[in-house]
Amino acid sequence: MYAPYPENMMESIKKVEATREARMKTEPRRLTAEEKDDLLEKFHPDYNPDSFAEIKVGPNKGQKAPVELAEMLHSTSRLMTDKVDISKIDYDVDVLVIGGGGAGSSCAIEAHNAGANVMIVTKLRIGDANTMMAEGGIQAADKENDSPVQHYLDAFGGGHFKAKPELVKRLTSEAPEAIQWLNRLGVEFDKEDDGRMVTTHGGGTSRKRMHAAKDYSGAEIMRTLRDEVINLGIPVIEFTSAVELIKDDKGQVAGAVLLNMETGDYSVARAKTVVIATGGAGRMHYNGFPTSNHYGATADGLILAYRAGAPLLYQDSIQYHPTGAVYPSQILGALVTEKVRSVGAQLVNANGEAYIHPLETRDVNASGVIRECREGRGVDIPGGLKGVWLDTPMIEILGGEGTIEKRIPAMFRMYMNYGIDMRKVPILIYPTLHYQNGGVEINGDGFTNIPNLLVAGEAAGGIHGTNRLMGNSLLDVIVFGRNAGKKAAAKYGEVTLGNMNLDHVAAYDKELKDAGLDTHEVSPKLLPKYARHERTAE
Repeated sequence: MYAPYPENMMESIKKVEATREARMKTEPRRLTAEEKDDLLEKFHPDYNPDSFAEIKVGPNKGQKAPVELAEMLHSTSRLMTDKVDISKIDYDVDVLVIGGGGAGSSCAIEAHNAGANVMIVTKLRIGDANTMMAEGGIQAADKENDSPVQHYLDAFGGGHFKAKPELVKRLTSEAPEAIQWLNRLGVEFDKEDDGRMVTTHGGGTSRKRMHAAKDYSGAEIMRTLRDEVINLGIPVIEFTSAVELIKDDKGQVAGAVLLNMETGDYSVARAKTVVIATGGAGRMHYNGFPTSNHYGATADGLILAYRAGAPLLYQDSIQYHPTGAVYPSQILGALVTEKVRSVGAQLVNANGEAYIHPLETRDVNASGVIRECREGRGVDIPGGLKGVWLDTPMIEILGGEGTIEKRIPAMFRMYMNYGIDMRKVPILIYPTLHYQNGGVEINGDGFTNIPNLLVAGEAAGGIHGTNRLMGNSLLDVIVFGRNAGKKAAAKYGEVTLGNMNLDHVAAYDKELKDAGLDTHEVSPKLLPKYARHERTAE
């Protein structure tokens, strides 16, 4: 007998198989708005008061933030002890892009094409970003039965009506052009024989508008953007982190202090416009959750902008993707794309019950998984963890033999590496820390309240409200990344920089001391501690 799981899990699978025929005929109903609110309030981590701390300093003083983020906001700059001569300019550019993921690369491409002297600085390599790890697809309302207005309604409602309307409007109205721009650059989207793009549903969508490249969508988009950056000859300074913004005596952003991650040396970049595109915060491991994020996702952009005086928006809202791998332990936290559910898999508890509609919004489905596990209907996993089943064999039953290898090959290969054939047996999942819903507050054009400072991608807050729909993150990085590049390039010609200084860093440190705060940490974090290989005395 094919038995890739321990005995207790195989016994649970028998219950899943016993109910499959009935579940094929009747899909779970959608929850009412009241039921969703009740589920979120009881089980979503964002509603757990112990997960948050009060921000004691800065523009958001008195508001709450995840405990781990608050600690970084309350930590001092490394430049309070490491002195840097900012009068010695190592790089002098029109547009400095901090971050080499989808948003940063899109930004640099458009700024370059608009005639700006642009440079990317990125803490790892270009493309080492959450963009690369996105799988399911990118939304755009470009079919006959859809419209950007309908996309707007889905996105705005999915974010609990808390997004900034001008940002949602830009996101959805510019989506069709974003898809065509990527298509022209060479992204290999899934297409029918006649060239029409294949589109599917995602959680919270009322139309099939998910464009994908198998389940390698982010990797394919990032491959194409990276190639374009290289082909255009845009300078990329890799393994280098921005550790502080530089301002001038007019209050404008004027560049950044950079840290070489390999040598520990500092350098100074002067720039007339700066774009923060540093991505998310998954490697902060809020609430102790595993994460689907890359190693550099430590909320750097939020810290840099906040210390310079830019307010945050919805910094207390985090997305826990409902389907992270929880077994085997080697892939704990790895993303199991929502596309698995959009092509037919159901969420099923240990008793074989499909307890919720598979395409509810992410926050609702994550809360549902947590509820099943807390209330005793989860599957027991070695080591004390729990999870629920994602009934993947349904995909082949509904779509025909070969559907899994054709539509979600990355998922198939990931599990086959551990002897689990998802065509024959379900897979075990539990929510994983996935997306930073909040970030630095921006206006409709991507600018912050600090002159000439823009933010794009996951580091920006307000685009998705307090919950993001599948496929709107890859869209976000393209729409707002491109926009930031165009706006920065149009702006730099008007900018005259004054005397550069780090006065805001000293002022923030004084505010920390006046508030009696001393975390004994420096920020931004740059990398999680377990990613460092620090030498110790023998």
